[in-house]
Amino acid sequence: MVEDGKSDGGDWHLKLFSKSVLKQAKLKRILGMMGPVRGQTCLDLGGDNGVISYQLRRLGGTWTSADLAGKSVESIRRLVGERVVALDGPMLPFPDSSFDVIVVIDMLEHVADDARLIAECHRVLKQSGRLVVNVPHIKSWATLPPVRRMLGLGDEAHGHVRPGYTQSRLFDLLKDGFNVEEVQTYSKFFSEALDTVIRYVASRMSKGGQGDPKGQMIDEGDFERMKKLFRVYSILYPFFWLAARLDALLFFTRGYCLVARAKWRPWIPRRTPVLRDGRSIAEAALGGKIGTAAPF
Repeated sequence: MVEDGKSDGGDWHLKLFSKSVLKQAKLKRILGMMGPVRGQTCLDLGGDNGVISYQLRRLGGTWTSADLAGKSVESIRRLVGERVVALDGPMLPFPDSSFDVIVVIDMLEHVADDARLIAECHRVLKQSGRLVVNVPHIKSWATLPPVRRMLGLGDEAHGHVRPGYTQSRLFDLLKDGFNVEEVQTYSKFFSEALDTVIRYVASRMSKGGQGDPKGQMIDEGDFERMKKLFRVYSILYPFFWLAARLDALLFFTRGYCLVARAKWRPWIPRRTPVLRDGRSIAEAALGGKIGTAAPF
């Protein structure tokens, strides 16, 4: 068992993280949205099999981690140790006004009643608390989703009950109890294409995650079976890292991941006015479009 937020550095989770362009980009965006947490009480939901939970706990503050019951909870507990909670649906087993910060990491798309989960986040956040949400971004005319489905890497394989969110849909979820302060997209075609190749190879060798609420997951046994392949990938990693930098050429497109920061306010149902082009006023003010016409 690894003690609360402390690891000896030999865990397979951290080895994978050190060679994952996408996971590192995710953490960077979340940290940029979250702000300082020292001296605060924080909750992460999702945790990315524990590796993001581990990185968040290193920043200070008192963290609790929660995820849908299954291998994901076992994985988080294996890495961070204390204060890990298994969830059965959208209800959060915490008292009202428990947390200063909540970070939801790739979890909304796994929960059928996502609106209830957001309402629960509002309930357990303190007044003026901060909420950070990271979800898959639905893009119009994107080429990778159909490719992933053909490779057996579609929503069902990942345990998704929905493919993700447009910026407008995410705003609709948050608007009744939160002021959305900032929304960003990240991880464009080259990063996602590389990740698709890696996931496909891993899925062919993995035996974990079948029937799990979070879909196919690599576990410690899978990592042991893939050690030789991981060593080869580690040698090639600098080339993958450089290839992912090509995303900068796609400055005119939106990313495949969406992250938002919102601030708690009293819960008052609000109607969402829209512009002629279908965007909400808040979305237009944040400079966002729903998807992109570019096929990548």
